[in-house]
Amino acid sequence: MNIYDIQAKTIEGREISLGEYKGKVLLIVNTASKCGFTPQFAGLQELYEKYMDDGLEILGFPCNQFKEQDPGNNHEIKNFCMINYGVSFQMFEKINVNGGKRHPLYKFLIENSPDGKGADIKWNFEKFLVSRTGEIAGRYSSIKTPKSLDRLIKKLL
Repeated sequence: MNIYDIQAKTIEGREISLGEYKGKVLLIVNTASKCGFTPQFAGLQELYEKYMDDGLEILGFPCNQFKEQDPGNNHEIKNFCMINYGVSFQMFEKINVNGGKRHPLYKFLIENSPDGKGADIKWNFEKFLVSRTGEIAGRYSSIKTPKSLDRLIKKLL
């Protein structure tokens, strides 16, 4: 199994295969609307605008598992992201990133990450960088800002 075999639902409810992103550099982030790290949406959008034409895709996965900091429904989350941060990268439906109901994508990311392999997601806005060939290039904590990943993303592009 590879990352491109995994299915996920967009925030609009459309089931897609991550195979649609084959050949792209992916930055996958578990997000939350009411977190101290929520302003990272601005940095993520900035990266997306800077590199989308070069092959970067940012995939946002809302999660309410950390102190219930994303309590809204998918429609509310989408509106929040668009109104407050102008988010135009792909957001997905709210998922679990830890526990028995962990989404298959996060099961894959956690089991195959070269950094922190097997460790649960610790908080909102943890990031995974995936190369054009589908390999996980890195796992980054919430405190790592999107801007600090610029050089790494550029290198993968």
